[in-house]
Amino acid sequence: MTKDTFLLGIDGGGTKCHAKLQNVQGEVLAECRTGPANPAQDAAGALDQILLACDMLCKQAGLTEKIWQSTSAVLGLAGVNIPKYHRIAECWPLPFARCTVTSDLHIACLAAHNGHDGAIMITGTGSSAFLSHNQQTKMLGGHGFPLGDKASGAWLGWRALSLTLETFDKVHPGNDLARGICAYLQVATAEELVALTLKYRPADYAQLAPLIFAHAAHCSFSRSIILEGAAYIEHLARQLVSGTALRFALIGGLADSWIPWLNPDVVNVLVPVHAEPVTGALLLAAR
Repeated sequence: MTKDTFLLGIDGGGTKCHAKLQNVQGEVLAECRTGPANPAQDAAGALDQILLACDMLCKQAGLTEKIWQSTSAVLGLAGVNIPKYHRIAECWPLPFARCTVTSDLHIACLAAHNGHDGAIMITGTGSSAFLSHNQQTKMLGGHGFPLGDKASGAWLGWRALSLTLETFDKVHPGNDLARGICAYLQVATAEELVALTLKYRPADYAQLAPLIFAHAAHCSFSRSIILEGAAYIEHLARQLVSGTALRFALIGGLADSWIPWLNPDVVNVLVPVHAEPVTGALLLAAR
């Protein structure tokens, strides 16, 4: 790489695209966030958000699009663990001199452990776990909503809406979680709730996740959902670090919310996250 080479890191997920541009000396030139960039959910939309981020970075840094001709880029994207969508992303008409497409889990694990071996679990809009050890990688979960993504924001929101509808149907007695969901969404009947949420995407479900945690201390229905999600996180964590001395980090928008609900044997192996996922993309780009 020459001195005029730039490095671009992209962290694309179901809720947002986080992009950072720096030079090879490590100086950050620009940083921005745009909308969802998960090719498995919307490949064309993901490309649009990445290109929008590139345009915003150029303007913010006071540079022209010519910089991409000397830029090494790494796109860490949700959904590309599925080969079909990895191939789609690799075929995008991007302007970079060099471009690597990898998973958001890969860059997040690198960033969490400063490029060293380790394991992570992401709990944000979606959920998944990842291990990097002795140049081998392993992924658990990450199957996408609604088939997977247990303990994610989308899963929590979906569970809360299902319980609310069942409460309307008298399957459950009246409860604080159902009342909280109805108040938040400003609905009063099952029909209104269904009409409002009929075309919900994962990020729409995930907006409800804080309500489940907020009610968990005094609502048994919220608590049962939280405990089910916590048990799933614990199971994956134990698989990842069993028989090793690997670092394990819990990351994502819901990470801090889950920690109080996890058993001590899992909490005791948690380590602080070194850096945010986009930094892992920049580490890869520098290599």
